[in-house]
Amino acid sequence: MSSSTANRPRIRVGSAPDSWGVWFADDPQQVPWQRFLDEVSAAGYEWIELGPYGYLPTDAELLGDELAARDLKVSAGTVFSALHRPDSWDAVWSQVQDVAALTRAAGGTHLVVIPDVWRDHKTGAAIESRDLPDEGWARLTSGTDQLGRAVQEEFGLSIAFHPHADSHVGHQADIERFLAETDERYVPLCLDTGHVSYYGGDNLDLIRRYPDRIGHLHLKQVDPAVVERVHAEDIPFPQAVALGAMTEPPRGVPDLPSVLAAVEDLGLDVFAIVEHDMYPCPPDVPGPIARRTHQHIAGCGVRAVEIGSQR
Repeated sequence: MSSSTANRPRIRVGSAPDSWGVWFADDPQQVPWQRFLDEVSAAGYEWIELGPYGYLPTDAELLGDELAARDLKVSAGTVFSALHRPDSWDAVWSQVQDVAALTRAAGGTHLVVIPDVWRDHKTGAAIESRDLPDEGWARLTSGTDQLGRAVQEEFGLSIAFHPHADSHVGHQADIERFLAETDERYVPLCLDTGHVSYYGGDNLDLIRRYPDRIGHLHLKQVDPAVVERVHAEDIPFPQAVALGAMTEPPRGVPDLPSVLAAVEDLGLDVFAIVEHDMYPCPPDVPGPIARRTHQHIAGCGVRAVEIGSQR
């Protein structure tokens, strides 16, 4: 490998259980984990996220064997947090210890941190105000700083905070406030292109203005017509997903080649994990979509993109 090739930015594209309709560790509507691994490998991806803890094997040796058999590698694990709520640290840290240990053992480098939502995922009923008061913001930002530092020091991993629909950090103004009030040394951003677009945010603007905060990418698109209805009728996120709010590239927004080109222009070296929310979905639907999405990204013409070949 030449020095110029070794030093150029890399955008390592992978996929995740979410793109197979997996939201929970165990659910009869989801594909078995063996099928996910088989199909994500066949689609051509080399990198995956672990998804909800307990969906893939939590025994590190077994997981390693299963990944190696399919030529797969791990980029990140995922944790869910409610750090904006009082006395939430112990529960969050207990979860983090399990996920971080498995992620590190599997060779991953990141923990994607998703903030809890303000309404019940199943019923859609509000469980707290959709507007976070200042004291909640203070708990969220200081707690996330603490979490990022602790994960670095104890596990050698980096967190990547994931703004999310129906959470208090979803709209672009929320993301900007969060970045302004957290420490860049400990709190990189997981820029999820679909969740940003869900609220009409500008992914390219965030990439260009906050290059030092982009630590991880999730690639997805939204259907503008469905999202317009979702906001007009105040439909909760799980129901929005069931309606097709997240759609197969290149049918929606944002334009993924433009996003990847903007990341390349800034010289960012990141993972970019395809996450096509579609829970629940028929088991035969995700595999073909994953193959087509792989082809779309592979053909985007961005030199820094590293994406495996379909098998």
